[in-house]
Amino acid sequence: MVINDDGIRLSAVLEKPEDPECRRIVIVLHGFSSAKDRLHTIQAAEAMREAGFATLRFDLYGHGESGGEFRKHTLFKWIGNTMTVIDAVREMGYTELWLSGHSQGGLVAALVAGMEPDRIRGLILRAPAFMIPACAREGNMLGCIIDPEHIPDEIPVIKNLTLDGNYIRVAQTIRVEDAVNRYRGPVLILQGDEDDVVTAESVRNMAKRYTDCRMALIAGETHHFDRKPDEMQRIIREWMTAQK
Repeated sequence: MVINDDGIRLSAVLEKPEDPECRRIVIVLHGFSSAKDRLHTIQAAEAMREAGFATLRFDLYGHGESGGEFRKHTLFKWIGNTMTVIDAVREMGYTELWLSGHSQGGLVAALVAGMEPDRIRGLILRAPAFMIPACAREGNMLGCIIDPEHIPDEIPVIKNLTLDGNYIRVAQTIRVEDAVNRYRGPVLILQGDEDDVVTAESVRNMAKRYTDCRMALIAGETHHFDRKPDEMQRIIREWMTAQK
């Protein structure tokens, strides 16, 4: 399916649980340079449906099958995409909305929950990249060091990809703590202790700010949850089943 966000085409996949009349849904966000059909994202969504929730996975601006250029994506654009998708699923008749995200998608899910705490029932975050705004203010983007006060027009990142300088400018203005402090719903955070992108310490420090949060540290797991997917799915399934 396609969701239109002010002229930007967002490619999405809606999948229902065993009960087709279920009105609970999880909106699932992928990470930086990823897409909705990455295996670990599909596996996480499967566990959510096994717990009795519908899921909607979608490609964000500049990624996967959605519109926009990768180099021009920013956190603001991803936030806007997510808010548009929230409106769309509400128009579909879903009445209980949850957000889930991996890495940069986890950060965006947390930011949107802080903006719409009355609409978001709960959060499932996997290796959330809470540190991105602080890194932008320090001038460090995935190991590319820049002058944070004199941002270049183009920044080389991973996989021969580049970012527009506006990515950094936008990220520098965001205060993750404010969004986290505003959200009072239940939160599940999954983190691998061998994640070489997002450190467990950075996630743990932010998790302490939530009023109702469980952080599950998976031994031997990486940033992409590719070593112990069954463990990831079990934790998600059991936690979400207990939230009903």
